[in-house]
Amino acid sequence: MKNDLRDNKKAFMGLLVKRGIQDKLVLDAMEAVPREVFVGLDLAEFAYDDSPLPIDEGQTISQPYIVALMTEAMQLKPGDKVLEIGSGSGYAAAILSRIVKQVYTVERHRGLANLARERLSKLGYDNVSVLCGDGTLGWAEHAPFDAIVVTAGGPVVPRSLTRQLVIGGRLVIPVGPSVHEQKLLRITRTSEEEMETAELGGVRFVPLIGEEGWRDVEKNPEAGSGMPETFPFGL
Repeated sequence: MKNDLRDNKKAFMGLLVKRGIQDKLVLDAMEAVPREVFVGLDLAEFAYDDSPLPIDEGQTISQPYIVALMTEAMQLKPGDKVLEIGSGSGYAAAILSRIVKQVYTVERHRGLANLARERLSKLGYDNVSVLCGDGTLGWAEHAPFDAIVVTAGGPVVPRSLTRQLVIGGRLVIPVGPSVHEQKLLRITRTSEEEMETAELGGVRFVPLIGEEGWRDVEKNPEAGSGMPETFPFGL
């Protein structure tokens, strides 16, 4: 299986380049992190398929291309401090840890948070801190952040997250009025009160649940009434 994984990873890296990923820091990190250890043993052979894979708690490990795209969209530098919302398996945090100085990641499912923390520690990613909590509120204790990435789709951009960006900081987040599809946005905080927004394409993520995200989607996945009392892109 090791030879198969090696061949699959080589093909996978070629696919990332073919699909337009150019940042060498991102490509090097994607090549260095073993995705197979972030999925179940029964799915390891599919680790370098360009598709999401199921993990615990009804969540997924994101499609590798999307991880690369969102990471590149943050325009990261080696000295940056980054916040990730939605730790999941810990895979994306591991990618980030290879690029930036410090990663903070928030996961609402305690089991996933504990597993991600243990896995990242075991693999030596010691510049990653994991918190179990409401990701829509960010992690104010360690703010401000140079970049924030959200790996779940919300109805609006949480104000708590935009407030936790440095001036010049970038927030990459899927946003849409439905739990079934979103648009991937990069929001750059240009001043205390102003932001610029770039649309990066259509995506589909699991719902962003929390005080400033979807509220009742777990009880009724079709519901759209669980929107928080915030406005898109507001500080």
